[in-house]
Amino acid sequence: MSDVQPKILVCDDEPDVRDMLREYLVRRGFEVVVAENGTTLRAQLEAHEIDLILLDINMPGEDGLSLLRGLRPENPVAVVMLTAAGEVIDRILGLEMGADDYLAKPVDLRELEARVKAVLRRKRVPDIVPDTSAKVGKTATFGAFTLDLEAAKLFSESGEDVPLTAMEFSLLRVFAENKSRVLNRDQLLEQAHDRSWDPFDRSIDIRISRLRRKIESNPQKPTIIRTVRGIGYIYDG
Repeated sequence: MSDVQPKILVCDDEPDVRDMLREYLVRRGFEVVVAENGTTLRAQLEAHEIDLILLDINMPGEDGLSLLRGLRPENPVAVVMLTAAGEVIDRILGLEMGADDYLAKPVDLRELEARVKAVLRRKRVPDIVPDTSAKVGKTATFGAFTLDLEAAKLFSESGEDVPLTAMEFSLLRVFAENKSRVLNRDQLLEQAHDRSWDPFDRSIDIRISRLRRKIESNPQKPTIIRTVRGIGYIYDG
């Protein structure tokens, strides 16, 4: 990663939580700004170049899911959702809307740091995947779309930039590096997500579904990233 300190925006309506996360992350070398609601969050995004948002789901008024919906797909800033323990539906909805990861409250600060660093590594792909061009060239084709592996961008047939989250780009990169090879969920999580697979973790399936809506002509009958029943997924190009 570069020498510039990543800037994190902590959005939570609880002052104690905001202060705790800010203090811990500053000690760990991050720049941190805070917001207590959607209005302040939008103001901070206007005022600062934010690398990652820690976004609480359960806030009064405009909740985290509504704020995330307002960000996507135009703003690809990395987002880690903070969810109440056991709120599986909220996690699934957040991932479907484009969140990069999630953490359950009460937050384990060491796990928080690890997740934040993992998401930032995925976001700064040119810094963390220096050998990509040697492996698969500078671009990869996904149907009518072209993935620029150096710029971490996806382009349509007409050359338009297709918004991707950090996790979506990481998944496409992994598929490009493993063309025509069946990859199971554990392999995809380890290579793209920096963590092992939980049998109840639907995050990969949700991300694949989002990607298919972007690159497949018929997402219900995918031909580019196909499901291999009982095993995982395969990218055929």
